[in-house]
Amino acid sequence: MSEAIIFTLLAAVVVIPALLVVTLKNVFHSALWLIVSLTGIGGLYVMLAADFLFAVQLLVYAGGIMVVLLFVILLSGKPEDWKVAQVNDKAVAAFLFSLFFVFIIATTLFGWQIKTTLQEPRLTTGPLGQLLMNQMVLPFEAISLVLLVSLVGALLFTVKKKS
Repeated sequence: MSEAIIFTLLAAVVVIPALLVVTLKNVFHSALWLIVSLTGIGGLYVMLAADFLFAVQLLVYAGGIMVVLLFVILLSGKPEDWKVAQVNDKAVAAFLFSLFFVFIIATTLFGWQIKTTLQEPRLTTGPLGQLLMNQMVLPFEAISLVLLVSLVGALLFTVKKKS
């Protein structure tokens, strides 16, 4: 029973800030609510005993990507420029399409017969770390270089040239 309560609270921590992200007019506030939503997703990974995905969710998404996004917002102008209308003339059509899409997913999910089996959760971080540092070290380092080049490129785009 307590798992259901925790799941409901985490679902609220994911869904309510996500709705605020797309409805608020201030881009900076939307980014802050996105951090809360991504952290709630990390909490859902904890409930699934996916410790590596939890750490990646917090470090990469809620941490790293949101820091870059906040830097872009802060470097993009004055706070008065951050207030942009999030809803346009296609909002009603998008809402109807979303309802249709949710209806299709719900009917599909309720049509499946789901068997639940409980397994003892096991830690996956150790074996994944061994895999990344032994067999997958070359792709791991290649991705690191791609991220470094993208960070340098982002810095080059934000620096203003003196004339």
